[in-house]
Parts: sequence; C-alpha cells; structure tokens
Amino acid sequence: HRVDRRQRQMCIRDRYQRRVRGVSIIQQSSTIMSHRKFEAPRHGSLGFLPRKRSRKFRGRIRKFPRDDPTKPVGLTAFLGYKAGMTHIVREANKPDSKIHKKEVVESVTIIETPPMIVVGLVGYVETPRGLRTLTTVWANHLSDQCKRRFYKTWYASKKKAFTKYAKKYAENMKSKTIDREVNRIKKFCKVVRVIAHTQVRHLPMNLKKAHILEIQVNGGADISAKVEYGLRLFEKHVPVDAVFEQNEMIDTIAVTKGHGFEGVVTRWGVTRLPRKTHKGLRKVACIGAWHPANIQWTVPRAGQYGFYHRTEANKKIYRIGKAKTDNASTEFDLTKKQITPMGGFPHYGIVRGDFLMLKGSVPGTRKRPITLRKSLLAQISRTAQEKIDLKFIDTSSKIGRGRFQTSEEKKKFLGPTKVHK
Repeated sequence: HRVDRRQRQMCIRDRYQRRVRGVSIIQQSSTIMSHRKFEAPRHGSLGFLPRKRSRKFRGRIRKFPRDDPTKPVGLTAFLGYKAGMTHIVREANKPDSKIHKKEVVESVTIIETPPMIVVGLVGYVETPRGLRTLTTVWANHLSDQCKRRFYKTWYASKKKAFTKYAKKYAENMKSKTIDREVNRIKKFCKVVRVIAHTQVRHLPMNLKKAHILEIQVNGGADISAKVEYGLRLFEKHVPVDAVFEQNEMIDTIAVTKGHGFEGVVTRWGVTRLPRKTHKGLRKVACIGAWHPANIQWTVPRAGQYGFYHRTEANKKIYRIGKAKTDNASTEFDLTKKQITPMGGFPHYGIVRGDFLMLKGSVPGTRKRPITLRKSLLAQISRTAQEKIDLKFIDTSSKIGRGRFQTSEEKKKFLGPTKVHK
C-alpha cells in the first residue's frame, strides 16, 4: 500500500512537470510565431460595413461645418467633375524635415468646376428629432438644364415646371407670397441653405440634366444676414474661388468606381486556399462554427465591390485655375500652356472652365460629380499650413509615354512632317 501511494505521487509530479513544460513551449512559440498559421490579423476592415451600392450617383453631404457668427457670411460646399490626374514638381517647405527645401514630385487630381447658379433658398427649424424644412423660396427664372432634373422624359413632357410659381413674382402677388415666405425664414429658422445647380453644358459630356445641391450658408451676425446673402445670389453665377481658396484643406464626397459582384479574395483580400482544394480555392475555408447556427456578420462573403459612398478628408488645394488663361504655367516654367494634357484627359476631354488641383487621388471615375466641402475641423497641422509654390505642372500626353509638354514643342523637336507640309 505504501509503494502504491509513492508511485501515485511520482505520477502526479511527472504529469505536473509535463504540463508546465508544455505551457512554456506554447508561450515561446506565441512570442516567436514560427509560422503565419498560428496568428494573423483579420482580412478587410469592418468599419465600412455594409459594403453596398450607393443609392445616389452624387456624393451626399451628411454634415456641414459648424456655423461661426464671427466670420463673414459665405457658402460651405461646391460641386465639380473629375477630369483626370497629372503630377507636379514643387519645393517642400517643412523645417526639420529631410525634404525641407528639396524638390518633390506629387500626384494631383484635376476637378473641373464650372460656376454654379443659385436658384433657391431653404429654411430649416430645429426639432427634437433634428432639422425640419419650414419653407422653400425659388428664383423667378430657372434654366432648362435645371428643369430637366425634375423630369424623367423631358422631350415628352409639357415643360410646365415652375410656370405657375413664376407668377408669384408679379407686383401684386410678391408681397403676399415670396416676401411672406422670406419673412417666415428670417423669423423661425435656425439654418439656411441655398439650392444651386451645375452647368453641365460647359463640360465635355453628353449630359443635359444639371446636378442640384443644397449648400449651407454659414457666418454672418444673424439669420437675416444669411437670408439676404442667399437672395442676392439668385440667378447669379458663383465661381469656385468664391467658396474655396488656395492652400485650403477640404473634404471630397463621392461614389467610388464600381466593380460589380466579386468574390471574397478580391472583395476582402483573404488568402487563397491550397491548389488541391475541393470545389475551388478562392473561398473562405470555414465560415463559422456549428453553433450559433447562423453566419456571423464579421465573416467575409461575396457581394458588391465598389460603387460605395465615401468621404475623404484633408485634400489640399494646390491651385485654383481660371478659364481661358495659361493656367498651367508657373514662375519657374514660363511655357504658355493650359492644364489639359496633349491629346486631352483620357476618357474626359478638354478642360475649358475653372478647375481645382487637389493633392492625391479622389474617389470615383472620370466625369463623375465630386462634392467638395469645407473641412469640419480646425486645420492646425504643419501640412495644412504649408504654402504651396508649384515649380512645374506636367501636361504631357497621358495616353502612352508622353515626351512633349506642348504641341509647339513637339513640332520644334520633330521638324516639319508630311501632315504639316
């Protein structure tokens, strides 16, 4: 009996030592991580769920900048159209940085921004459930490209939109209708926004319906100042430099490029299974345990890829170009040239109007409307406060490998050809 108890104690001691040794081996393997199969982060971000198609083709402003009564009254957003990309050369101005006073090459996006036309004014009252529209005042004259947006088939319609509303501007009717609604906005409303539309006929696109946007009016001492500012803009052109300025940080709101229905490897970036996997290898091996008997929302699944509504913050304006000028020339590059590269922007054409030059990329394809909004935050970083001085803007052909900046430079280099004889 005494021997059996001694053997039992030795077995328990050996079992304990093996257990401790096994824990130390596991801890050592977790710190060294001998192979990727033991540990890996998840594939794809869950912060952008649901990954579904956008309901709107144009970017929607869900939040406007906070109103500041101490600043002058003005608009907070604009609408442009993506033309394409190019690159620039500038001298960095970042003290204590390795690139300080050195030339850097950066990619930029060109967004064509024809002047917008203000055609309406909306007043909002505050409620426990948020803002609610009180009333809307429209301008006397609306262009056909604006009216087309209210019709599905313009050619088959009677084109009667706003014909009765225009009669309210008669002398004997205005005080009872238009002026009455304006006074209601001044008396009850807390937020004032203007209704403006783009001028698509100035763009190289086969588009006749204008895009309409509500733009909040910020600044001014009181609501009356905002209302009077909006009424003064009725039926007038608002250029982009009346809203933004150079070196300003803005936000872009747009719909990304669509790719249709895609699988988990493309949509989420999961790893392909081994080659000999049964019934395909571009799959998720295990989509969940037996219980709970449903698929968790965190598991990658196939579905819509692209055409998402996205807001990207802090896009710096490198240049605001004006139409019919040498808007691609700089102090260091005196060549007289415009922003359109040789042969035009691929799948867009020629930029004939005003434009914005933004650093980096912008969501969406060419010709897609891009909503531009003032930043929601106070820009105090060194990048935001840096002054941009461009040395060179590339205007060579974007189709293939462009070597020449202008057609004159190409003719001078190649000499007289058979076409020009």
